[in-house]
Amino acid sequence: MKIKAIALNTFKEAIRDRILYVLLFFATVCIIFSRILALLTVGDRVKIIEDVGLASLSLFGALMAIFMGTGLVYKEIDKKTIYTILAKPIHRFQFLLGKYFGLVLTLFVMLLSMSVIFLAVIFLHTFTVEWEMLVAILFIFLEVCLITSVALLFSCFSTPILSSLLSLSFYLIGHLSWGLKTLIDKIKPGFGKTLTQIIYTLAPDLENFNFKTEIVHDLPIPPQIFLFSSLYWMAYTLAILILAIIVFKKRDFI
Repeated sequence: MKIKAIALNTFKEAIRDRILYVLLFFATVCIIFSRILALLTVGDRVKIIEDVGLASLSLFGALMAIFMGTGLVYKEIDKKTIYTILAKPIHRFQFLLGKYFGLVLTLFVMLLSMSVIFLAVIFLHTFTVEWEMLVAILFIFLEVCLITSVALLFSCFSTPILSSLLSLSFYLIGHLSWGLKTLIDKIKPGFGKTLTQIIYTLAPDLENFNFKTEIVHDLPIPPQIFLFSSLYWMAYTLAILILAIIVFKKRDFI
């Protein structure tokens, strides 16, 4: 109940944040612009709309998670409200999880709004509802939830600006880590290859949640891939949240 109360309070505070609506506005502009771009481009116009639209959902969803998540704990410390909250009979892990779930709920509402606009734009172009897009959107949401946990972790020990940079780096590395695999195949056996292999193993692989190409181009996706991606998300998010709780417990607010 305590986690639920904090989550609902976090949701009420977050939903009033102007930056959410600024990002929602730009996401809407990009989605609508995709239809204009499709009309001016030679090729399959529907696929262009779908590709740009899903990319917009992924990018702006991640930005919302980063900009909101990195200030979750810092705002409470800056306003001194953290002392009042922790003085009550509430555990620190309950406070942190409440903040996390509250922001996840906020991002769900924002992503749902962007998805409705996205599907409406496709409908106006094809007069059909592209339900298969929901699969890609679902895994974009899981990615956003993971990034939220990372932003929350950094907010436990750093300032919003540094936390934003670290979270953004996590997002970029997560989508570029596939390049390390290519590098590993080209490096000769030795210390360099081993070190690169370790970095590749520890680095996040957010491409596990990227099904945009397969969905847009109607490529077959083995069911086990969905299962692997879901388990990967669950394990990675849980590990990050546990680490965030440990860091937060060790902080001294006196």
